[in-house]
Amino acid sequence: MGKYMFHATYTGEGLVGLLKEGGSRRRAALTQTIEAMGGNVEGLYYAFGETDLYIICDLPDDATATAVSLNIAKAGALNMRATVLLTPETVDEAVKKQVPYRPPGA
Repeated sequence: MGKYMFHATYTGEGLVGLLKEGGSRRRAALTQTIEAMGGNVEGLYYAFGETDLYIICDLPDDATATAVSLNIAKAGALNMRATVLLTPETVDEAVKKQVPYRPPGA
């Protein structure tokens, strides 16, 4: 399972739906979507600022996360962006790997 953070902003149409249903019902709907794809929601938060909604969840793989993001965005109520989250242990593994890289001009 991978951990992902979805960043969502409501469209005008999406805001109408949010005002009609409320935040708790939208949380239930989004949780149901993620669980139907084999994942689970760790946290879902509304926010002030450029991003209206953050969803932190586990999903089976990157393809599943992409499918969730694309299909939610396709519905037209939310604009979606996804961030892959890494554990400290994953970073520990990464820093041990030797990477053959030459910077420009070197």
